[in-house]
Formats: sequence, C-alpha cells, structure tokens
Amino acid sequence: MITAICPGSYDPVTLGHVDVIGRAAAIFDRVVVGVVGNPQHKTPLFALDERVAFLKEALAEHGNVEVDVFSELVVEFARKWEAKVIVKGLRVISDFEWEFQMNQLNRTLAPEIETVYVMASPQVSFVSSSGVKEIASFGGKVDELVPETVARRFAQLYPDGRPGTPENPQE
Repeated sequence: MITAICPGSYDPVTLGHVDVIGRAAAIFDRVVVGVVGNPQHKTPLFALDERVAFLKEALAEHGNVEVDVFSELVVEFARKWEAKVIVKGLRVISDFEWEFQMNQLNRTLAPEIETVYVMASPQVSFVSSSGVKEIASFGGKVDELVPETVARRFAQLYPDGRPGTPENPQE
C-alpha cells in the first residue's frame, strides 16, 4: 500500500486543491491531507477545525482520503503516516520555484520520501486561497472557485461585501 500526503494550510480549500487531491487519490492507495495547525508566515482567516471540516466535506466522495492536522516538519508528518510520497500541486512558475526549494530541503531531511507534483487542471490553474479571500472580502462571488460550504461561509463573513477582514473591517 502506497500512502501519500498532501500538506497545506487550506485557508480555505479551493476547487484547485480538491482537483489535485482527487487526482492523487486516483493514483495512490491512501492519501492523507495534512492541514498545518499554525502555518508560519500566514495568519489563517478560518479556524483549524473549520478548515478540517471544509476538507472532509469536499473530499467525502474519496474513500481513500483522510484529513489530519500537523504542526511538525512535513517529513515528520509523512513518517508518522508511513507515507513515501508528498503530493504538491503546481499552478504557475512561481509555485515551482518555491516547491523546488522545499523539495531540496525535504530530500536533505528525508531522502526516502519522494515529492510528486501534479499540475493544476486548466480550469482551476488560476485559483489561489489568497485570491479567493480577496474576492470574497469585496463581496465578489467565489461559488465557482471553492466548495459550496466555503462559499456559504464567505457569504456569512462578508454579507455586505465590505472590504477588510471580518475581525478588522476597513471603513
């Protein structure tokens, strides 16, 4: 049995994430989606339990996909699950530059774990969590970019389409 992990902050999960994870589920026996508990260099908009719930609902049709939380090095998370593969999605050249660096660091720490890259499908290759958050914060529709539960949650957070964050709206 080959287990792969798909790590990320998923703040929020997008249809791009769902696409990559679903395609990984078709390749590997088991896929563990690892949600970073406290992502460094980012302040999540959604609480950890909400991000996990979004993922579980969005991926429910994939019987070989599990969702777990981690706060250690990604290679340690992979070892915990006895995963031999880290799956990462690539959308644009800048993704590759970052992921190439992360791959080299991970290979130094855990040469037994391979990283496999899945190119984003054309219809979601432009979708990013940060872009979705910005669109939603200005009252834009994100229904075609995120799972339904995420779109509904954005509608609750930004009912009047005012710019800013729910915690600190701008006037």
